[in-house]
Amino acid sequence: MDKNIKMKAQDINFFYGKHQALKNVNIDIYANQVTALIGPSGCGKSTFIRLFNRMNELIPHTTLKGTVSLDDTDINAPSIDPVQIRRRVGMVFQKPNPFPKSIFENISYGLKVNGIKDPDFIEEKVVKSLKRAALWEEAKDRLNDSAFKLSGGQQQRLCIARCLAVESEVILFDEPCASLDPVSTAKIEELILELKKDYTIVIVTHNMQQAARVADYTGFFLLGELIEFGKTQDIFTAPKDKRTEAYITGRFG
Repeated sequence: MDKNIKMKAQDINFFYGKHQALKNVNIDIYANQVTALIGPSGCGKSTFIRLFNRMNELIPHTTLKGTVSLDDTDINAPSIDPVQIRRRVGMVFQKPNPFPKSIFENISYGLKVNGIKDPDFIEEKVVKSLKRAALWEEAKDRLNDSAFKLSGGQQQRLCIARCLAVESEVILFDEPCASLDPVSTAKIEELILELKKDYTIVIVTHNMQQAARVADYTGFFLLGELIEFGKTQDIFTAPKDKRTEAYITGRFG
């Protein structure tokens, strides 16, 4: 695999029972870049992004055909542990989902699950992760408080910090700002731009302005198909497909 490509989806067809949700999707996810997936509701974006860390296999009666690779590894090979994949490929959901624990324990949980016991190392990791997620200044005096006491935007940054603590290489964002106010949204977008220096990022968004602001590459999905994929500037200023143009100019969707 090209060293600039971190993840790759080849000939992806995906089914919920007999319903085909994705049709012949091929895409390269470039390292240290932000890739946005746009398209109307129900077009397969969220289904597709969940393939990258094997979340869809938790849903009964689903079938995947095709290959998803991380570096040069087929992540669905029988020898591959899905838990390890989910450590390397973290996910931030539309609705913040902190654990019913303290702020500190939310971040340290993944480290402890991975067998780390050294309290000094854990504390160092928690602090570093909160700083990288731009939450340290707001949380440093309340690390023992319940994570549920944080605002929605703070909870979302806490979930990002959780991914950073276990050193995920790829971070998937599934409409991370859908339930946030404009100020919190701006903070998450700034954070995404900062994090791409060290991480590969894929974001599903219904907000085309957000895709234009943060993404290096953009893919447009429609009815389970990847209609067009390319550099964000090209997609938004000179789309090759009339359906892409119709969507980004607001004629449908």
